[in-house]
Amino acid sequence: MSRKIKPSSQHRRTREQAPPPGMGEGLLERIARPQDLHALSEQQLAELAQEVRSHIIDTVGEIGGHFGANLGTCELAVTLHSLLDSPKDKIIWDVGHQAYPHKILTGRREQLGTIRQYGGLAPFCSIAESPHDVMGAGHASTSIGYAVGIKEGMRHLGADADAKVVAVIGDGAMTGGVAFEAIGQAGGLGTPLVVVLNDNGMSIAPNVGALSRYFNRIRLNPRLWRARADLEDGLVRLPGGIGAAFERLGPHLKESIKAFWAPGLWWEELDWAYMGVVDGHDVRALREALREALAAERPVVVHIATVKGKGFAPAEEGGLEGMEKWHAAKPNSIVNGVPAGAAAPAGATAKKSARPAPPQYTQVFGEALVRECERDQRVVGITAAMNSGTGLSILQKAMPERYFDVGIAEQQAVLFAAGLALQGVKPVAAIYSTFLQRAYDQLVHDVCLQKLNVVFAMDRAGLVGDDGPTHHGAFDIAYLRCLPNIVLMAPRDEAMLVHMLRTGLIYDAGPIALRYPRGEGTGAELPAEPSAIPIGRGEILKEGGSGGAIGRRVALIGYGTGVGKALQAAEQLAGAEIAVTVADARFAKPIDAGLMAQLAAEHDLLVTVEEGVLAGGFGSAVWETLSEAGATPRILRVGLPDRYVTHGKPALLHEEVGYTPARIAERISAAISGREQHRRAAAGAGAPASSSAVIGT
Repeated sequence: MSRKIKPSSQHRRTREQAPPPGMGEGLLERIARPQDLHALSEQQLAELAQEVRSHIIDTVGEIGGHFGANLGTCELAVTLHSLLDSPKDKIIWDVGHQAYPHKILTGRREQLGTIRQYGGLAPFCSIAESPHDVMGAGHASTSIGYAVGIKEGMRHLGADADAKVVAVIGDGAMTGGVAFEAIGQAGGLGTPLVVVLNDNGMSIAPNVGALSRYFNRIRLNPRLWRARADLEDGLVRLPGGIGAAFERLGPHLKESIKAFWAPGLWWEELDWAYMGVVDGHDVRALREALREALAAERPVVVHIATVKGKGFAPAEEGGLEGMEKWHAAKPNSIVNGVPAGAAAPAGATAKKSARPAPPQYTQVFGEALVRECERDQRVVGITAAMNSGTGLSILQKAMPERYFDVGIAEQQAVLFAAGLALQGVKPVAAIYSTFLQRAYDQLVHDVCLQKLNVVFAMDRAGLVGDDGPTHHGAFDIAYLRCLPNIVLMAPRDEAMLVHMLRTGLIYDAGPIALRYPRGEGTGAELPAEPSAIPIGRGEILKEGGSGGAIGRRVALIGYGTGVGKALQAAEQLAGAEIAVTVADARFAKPIDAGLMAQLAAEHDLLVTVEEGVLAGGFGSAVWETLSEAGATPRILRVGLPDRYVTHGKPALLHEEVGYTPARIAERISAAISGREQHRRAAAGAGAPASSSAVIGT
């Protein structure tokens, strides 16, 4: 039975209880910059942490956002800023979804209500947003690497050489290999920095692996390190000269005992000093430990134990299930400090929509994968710590023996899949598009080079919304299309997703990847029995015919979500005397060269539509295919711009980048109009009109 470290009594007061009058009341309103914390007493700092926590519960509960991890770091953020001089001293928050208290304390309290919203605060740390945000990253396990580079940069240039550097990393992020690489380097260099290991037992979902069990053993069994001291003292007190003999062994004895008992042995062996386990909700204990660590002038890890969702009963008292549920809060999910459903008056019932919403792509994939596992005993599912986010939680519950979670370690996920494939297993690696980037070398060298039968299911393809540029799935078409031996496909709806999963699993000529968006499907009827799609074969969905005036015959070729945009754009062009054909490419590699040639021969303008970057993307593949065949059609490419797209609701982002049916129709009309004007001008000058041109975005 596990035990929680209990915080001291002064931290047990719930947020529903008003703070006592006097020094604790209204402290947060007086904090305009982190230096304002330096003059506060430890009691005031503890009260300030409670006010920060209340502000997060009230604000994020209304607008939505990362929730549980931030409630767990209120005392830590207050303590760090009370001891450090930011931005001269650097605090690096791994991932950044635990940095809301940091944002509040660094002049952004009044803006917290805009976080993750279009034009508002960034969902993670952002160097463009505040000088107190040292780095801007939304992928896990990178903070220690940043910290080593920053501190060594200070030492190299001699600028701010006395400045302190602290990296805050969660125990979940410690399952990522890049964290270990940085720990090894810092230990070797003797880099004077502090790592705060924020141990709450989980990241988004419960952590997995031997490292997680190791942390649990340390965090939940302080008797281990207390027993070590008792053993040392007891041995040297043994009578008959035995104790004296043990005492003469000195450091050899201590090292042997430490090797058996010490929870920080792993760190110590890598030349780090280990401190812990410290109650992460006790400001006094935190300040004492961090003061000592900052003064050590060597690599030090301070291992703290916190509660994810601290101060919010449904998360704090709901165990791992509660913490996972409240990792993020949906808009209007909390009213008066309690879940919105619990706050509803007695007898109230939720309104039912007239039509049920289409299922989420993630859910469709997860359920389809279970059916594929039932069909073929070779099929297994792999996730990198995103079981619910990828839909693999459905497989985990239905067939746990066919489910594997490698932790926040995408490289290992792909290597593990490669090893399974070498043994004849059919692995499905379900990884977000943005996170698969982290395993690029394994994709190139370990899977594609060896033509291994691995299926990559890339969720969150395209613009994902509130999490912003670190999480948009903008690059996978381009970064995968250049690799030999891989097949790329994308479904236009959830029914096609089911067919494509079957296609990938019966394909035996190498790796195959499918991308699909976040959110609801289109409402397409799911097939009772999936059928395989011929590899590299597209289809025409709407015939525009070869008639119509010269220059006004248009073929829209969609890929993935681009198919729906193309169909809607065609509807808007229907009354403009433009003969419009719409095709679903289905594959970005190999391209259906025959279909592309047919469309190029019968139309005056080809329009490719994709939710990915244009450089090296699907539109480029169409142009390359036709160019190599000797055709030079006019092509208008619609996709994502050559820049990082901000955060916000996908509809707003689509409007910003021109990925809407209306904007696509406008661009087609403008392209046709411009072409006709050019033709008339050329005819008036007596010069032959050009037969083709390439139109980019």
